[in-house]
Amino acid sequence: MSGSQPSAPQQIGRRNSVSASDPPNYIPIPTNTRGLPPLSFGPTSPAAVAGLSTSPRMSVSPQQGSFAGSVGARARSLSSLAAARQLTAFLPAAYPLVEEAEETQRHGQLKVLLLENINVDAAEALKRAGYEVDHFTKAFSEEELLAKLPGYHAIGIRSKTKITAAVIDACPQLLAIGCFCIGTNQVDLVHAAKHGIAVFNSPFSNSRSVAELVIGEIIALSRQLLDRASEMRAGLWNKVSKGCWEIRGKTLGIVGYGHIGAQLSVLAESFGMSVIYYDVVPIMPLGTARQVDTLEDMLRAADFVTLHVPEIPDTIGMMGEAQFAAMKQGAFFINNARGKVVDLSALAAALESGHLAGAAVDVYPKEPGSNGPGFSDALGEFIPRLRKLPNLILTPHIGGSTEEAQRAIGSEVATALTRYLNYGTSLGAVNFPEVDLRAITADDERHIRVCHVHRNEPGVLRAINAILGSHNIEKQFSDSKGDIAYLMADISGVGQEEVKDIYEAIKGTRANILTRLLY
Repeated sequence: MSGSQPSAPQQIGRRNSVSASDPPNYIPIPTNTRGLPPLSFGPTSPAAVAGLSTSPRMSVSPQQGSFAGSVGARARSLSSLAAARQLTAFLPAAYPLVEEAEETQRHGQLKVLLLENINVDAAEALKRAGYEVDHFTKAFSEEELLAKLPGYHAIGIRSKTKITAAVIDACPQLLAIGCFCIGTNQVDLVHAAKHGIAVFNSPFSNSRSVAELVIGEIIALSRQLLDRASEMRAGLWNKVSKGCWEIRGKTLGIVGYGHIGAQLSVLAESFGMSVIYYDVVPIMPLGTARQVDTLEDMLRAADFVTLHVPEIPDTIGMMGEAQFAAMKQGAFFINNARGKVVDLSALAAALESGHLAGAAVDVYPKEPGSNGPGFSDALGEFIPRLRKLPNLILTPHIGGSTEEAQRAIGSEVATALTRYLNYGTSLGAVNFPEVDLRAITADDERHIRVCHVHRNEPGVLRAINAILGSHNIEKQFSDSKGDIAYLMADISGVGQEEVKDIYEAIKGTRANILTRLLY
């Protein structure tokens, strides 16, 4: 074999693609906080095109691509890829917009309402994406939402604000809902989907924070730490060992072996605990944990029982009088999941009788809308009873309230909202088909993106393709979830004068729920 160098592979004349859901971190944005070289977003700015007006889904700029991973992980040169193009949305002129005085063309800015003291980094990220953001520390009631939300295109909430069917019906502009938490039971998901509103959450970002809190509560309960600390503050020295235990060698029972339950399992084993768990589906355990067949089997065997389940019809009230009676005498109970899954009156009775040695409760069926006074019998007759009980840890829904978790949640949900609003990407939506296309780049002249939410009925794709038939369909993806389907398609060779006609034709199809054109 000769020592000559192998010839370089033949270069194929095809431009590299950029994923809208995973854009590289060098995609430029108007606010260039990282000092990156400016690149073109395209030869023509849609806002500069005369004769077209915009509406509910308006002009925004793409979000900074820091979520895409490190530069080293990509190992691709800046010059080798085309930059993703800034997209704006077309909708009819009937929609009222706040006009900028210095512009002759009507422009709109997407408005986002953030409630419940969502992490400020998320608010800043959304502002950098070009949105107008209003940020409130408290939850809104339904009446407040009905008065305030109709002026916004997206809303960010945590667990206390309820997005009901009445709220959704009153907000025809609303495009997306961001739940900056794990749960989504505070949103009417089905009604939102039927109105073309995508709902996003953060299912994993606070799992470590919750798992660590549970470990802390297990130790605090087994050593009666809160009672001893309270006595010391009252001036009482009470050094006792009766009823105080090491957690090594004890059995932890986990109800719900998802991301939190699995992490908790590993942490508990590192303390020398034995772990058993109950879940409605078979799940491979981590470490030496063991799945049991029934909830009752787990309750009878565990020294500590902790819940990590969603609030769904099957879990509401899953822990009541019979379940607490089935637990071991002197066992401990912990709930950092959802308030309605536990009958707190039954828990109070089990503690009052001495059957349970202690408990920790972080969530409640009803919770105050803001910090301050309000944790009283107005939330339930059991609240005064719980407040009097010894060795009971009561916390104000702080399971995921750490700086790390809130930053991670803010980044994840803000990113999901921006991807959907800017590019139409619905990856991560909990009530919506998950659809994605690679980005339209600066090299893609005369391209537009069709984002079409519709009822899941036969013949829709045929009707849409007939409308787009005079143009080249560069890429297309459709998926359905229940009664709702979502189609994304990029078409080329589209003149600015054709955008309105394409929009009106698609919007006029019989199964249409929401149509957006991004170009």
